[in-house]
Amino acid sequence: MRASPIKNTACKLFSLILGLSANTSYADIADYLPAVPDNFWSTPIPANTQLDPNSSNYVNEFIRQFNTYYGTVAIMTEAFSAPVFIADSSTPVVPVTQLGCQNTTPNPGLKAQLANVPVPAGTVSPADSDGEVVIYDPTSDTLWEFWKMQNVNGNWQACWGGQIPNFSTSNSIFPWPYGATATGLPLASGQITAEEIQSGQINHVIGIALVDLADKSIFSWPANRSDGSNPNNIPNRIPAGTHFRLDPTINVDALKLTPAGKVIAKAAQTYGFVVWDKSGALTLRAQNVLTYTSQGLANPYPAVFGGKANWAVLQNFPWNRLQFLPQNYGQQ
Repeated sequence: MRASPIKNTACKLFSLILGLSANTSYADIADYLPAVPDNFWSTPIPANTQLDPNSSNYVNEFIRQFNTYYGTVAIMTEAFSAPVFIADSSTPVVPVTQLGCQNTTPNPGLKAQLANVPVPAGTVSPADSDGEVVIYDPTSDTLWEFWKMQNVNGNWQACWGGQIPNFSTSNSIFPWPYGATATGLPLASGQITAEEIQSGQINHVIGIALVDLADKSIFSWPANRSDGSNPNNIPNRIPAGTHFRLDPTINVDALKLTPAGKVIAKAAQTYGFVVWDKSGALTLRAQNVLTYTSQGLANPYPAVFGGKANWAVLQNFPWNRLQFLPQNYGQQ
């Protein structure tokens, strides 16, 4: 289910796919995407990394957005996050047709990437306006992601998306201009999973959406594009693709955070966050509940979040102790 440091072997992957039943617990389906080599997503940030000279101003801008837009960073689990569906060697392939929406025009490259997609039975897109879906085929080691995906009279369609072949040895970044996010960063790589929270460890960079971004002409690697807008040239707007972390000197265990909040905070110290989208609120994405419920499994998030609402899981998180890394940090 993860695109970054996934732990298990293909043998377990196939046994999980073939053996999944209504009696399977969500913990049993934790790790069925492959491990990938060290790359942006899975590389810890050295404690002594030099910060961006504008880091303190970016922190102030983050806090301004936090205070302006609902006073929280929510974790999206049922809307505006992507379910993950796993194909196998028997899954029939179908074309996913590009829809002409939001000023998109027919794209030959996208048509080729979406011409033969193994869409598993039971695949369903969220009912929100983004309709994001992730499909991974371990047989061919290929990842597909879709934006505004829908099934119309038995035919799959999407406004946009993309394909990453040889995913387990890729850099886990869609080539320009493909992918479901506005930056080319895969949802599968930066989403949180219930299994990670349950295990107490997230071993990858976490994607985050902000409300106000720098202009779309200004972005930082690993993003290869942006949907930001800053027509009034307001200073210190954070560019898409910006990589930042929580101060690694903080003793997270001493903070008054929820258990899930502590897991996320420790990952934020080690791997950090990356700005991968703009949104109407400050949000992280967790793997959409449809990943589980479409297979007859229970929604795992009430348990792993301790019954907290998605907006309350990160209460008391020390956002004022963020540290922003230089533009294009770690560019390969």
